[in-house]
Amino acid sequence: MLLRLFGARLGPNCHFYPKCRVWAPWNLVCDDAVGVGDDAELYNPSLLTIGSHAVISQGAYLCGATHLYNESSFRLVSFPMRIGAYAWVCARATVGPGVNVGDGAVLALGAIAAKDLEPFGVYAGVPARRVKERDRAAVPALAENSEAR
Repeated sequence: MLLRLFGARLGPNCHFYPKCRVWAPWNLVCDDAVGVGDDAELYNPSLLTIGSHAVISQGAYLCGATHLYNESSFRLVSFPMRIGAYAWVCARATVGPGVNVGDGAVLALGAIAAKDLEPFGVYAGVPARRVKERDRAAVPALAENSEAR
């Protein structure tokens, strides 16, 4: 895979559709079976970690940086980000700078996450708000781990 040639660390069975864009492959670490759809954009000037079986759907945008607009230098600042295992960032949804998506969390169609998303929460709207809980049984590998804790 071309991303590996530019330093991406990808687990087995990851699938990046041909029209997705990764800004800095050398800052990308994916566990196994990650899927990234066409027109998804991963703007990752800092480390972006994506957990096992996470899905970033078509047209989604993960934004890892912003500018300090109150400084005359308009300095760029970037943040490490993590998308949890079995999380789903739906089509055209946006994850803001430094926002982390918990294991099993869902960010609905077109929603904008401005704050961290808790594990197994389903979030919708602008800004994204928790609207329900995801059934942990839908993700057996994580449900077993959370019961053991």
